[in-house]
Amino acid sequence: MEVKLDKKYPLDVSVDQAWAVLADIRATAACMPGAQITEQLDDTHFKGTVKSKVGPAVMSFGGDIELLQLDMAARTLQMLGKGADKAGSSAAMNLTATVLPGETPGSSVLAGQATITVSGKLAQFGSRLLVPVSDAMLTQFAGNFRNAAAAVPVVATETAAGAAPAPVAEPVAVAPVKELNALGLMWTVIKGWLAGLFGKKA
Repeated sequence: MEVKLDKKYPLDVSVDQAWAVLADIRATAACMPGAQITEQLDDTHFKGTVKSKVGPAVMSFGGDIELLQLDMAARTLQMLGKGADKAGSSAAMNLTATVLPGETPGSSVLAGQATITVSGKLAQFGSRLLVPVSDAMLTQFAGNFRNAAAAVPVVATETAAGAAPAPVAEPVAVAPVKELNALGLMWTVIKGWLAGLFGKKA
């Protein structure tokens, strides 16, 4: 089963601050709830884990991440992540993310297109559930990304004579996000579904 998402998230941080996080694949991965890069194989291949919490149980899924593109000029990152659990379910996500200028100075927009492919038990949920769950996960990712970018320090660089210094963001270490709370995520989806249901009846 395949799900495609196309999202844009406004950020109250500069383009340079946002790009400093997006250009660092470890920092970007750490913004995904429960995800963490555990090993770097070479310049473009990594090993990682995703921890999911369902009630008192914490499950860990291993996977691979491949950096497909890092375009500094276009401020675009493309990565492919694949993972599987012991029950036979597997998932893959091809993500392309771009940092765009915002509507006001000092703001930016995180634009992303994701193609998510699932098989096994995960596919049994169907697109009616997978789409809102994937959407909720990306919303959490965008929130974590926004916080990480806001923590990036900005320094001034030399420009042409007589011109004001240009601010440049420095990379910053991002603390790994705690394991993904699957029940909390499902509750978010259920609340959204109920809001839409009662909104239509109103």
